[in-house]
Amino acid sequence: MNSKLTGLIAAAAFAVVLTGCGSPAATTPAGSSDASSSDQPAATLTTVESGKLTTCADIPYPPFEIEDPSSPTGYSGFDIEVVGAIAQKLGLELVVKDVDFDALQSGTVLVAGECDLGTSAITITDERKANIDFSDPYYDSLQSLLVKKDSGIKTLADLAGKVIGVQSGTTGLHYATEHAPKDATLQQFASDGELWPAMTSGQIDAILQDQPVNHQHEVDDPNYVIVETYETNEQYGFAFAKGKNPELLAAVDKALTEIRSDGTYDTLYKKYFG
Repeated sequence: MNSKLTGLIAAAAFAVVLTGCGSPAATTPAGSSDASSSDQPAATLTTVESGKLTTCADIPYPPFEIEDPSSPTGYSGFDIEVVGAIAQKLGLELVVKDVDFDALQSGTVLVAGECDLGTSAITITDERKANIDFSDPYYDSLQSLLVKKDSGIKTLADLAGKVIGVQSGTTGLHYATEHAPKDATLQQFASDGELWPAMTSGQIDAILQDQPVNHQHEVDDPNYVIVETYETNEQYGFAFAKGKNPELLAAVDKALTEIRSDGTYDTLYKKYFG
């Protein structure tokens, strides 16, 4: 199913090192808005709902997208808070809609006008660029293999004859298709919210997906561990309907640059990745 600037993720300890990180700065929670902090007049931007920036995301996908009743939008996570900071720069109120990832990465919900952009750890690929426009990258990621600690599985090759869980429409599915043993079964799920329960109930033997998400699972439950990571040189970007709203895309890129410069991005990065 997570750069998005310049950075390295050391998977062994998940010590994520981002070049250019500055001193922490105060941030506004996702969903809040302060038009006075923005030099981009919201009135000049066309959005799905006037005065609001509506983003679609596949939730849950921790630590990027998390259900959070305490948040004004009902959601938190790295992606949500980054786009919330961007919305603040634009003088817009953030609205979050939970959608299926496959419909998002294909551009279907964007073309249909359900949201202004997609915020869901979407890897920038040439295939996806055919259907959607991307913002500047905001996060570097890689793939990983999560298994039960006492399973005896140490590598992808050990999954011969076993079941590997993957999320539909993701780069994790693509990697597994290319590299998993030929007699392994790839079982697809719509979201991590279905993948993880399938893992803990023993329906699948492993999860192959973005390393930060698998890392969150091993942190939450020490009975599971990442045994391999795969350097896939992936970068996440915010997704837009292709050719539909270049002014908003440019404004988001500008705001992303600003939150990197003023320390907001670094603060959020440290909050979620150490």
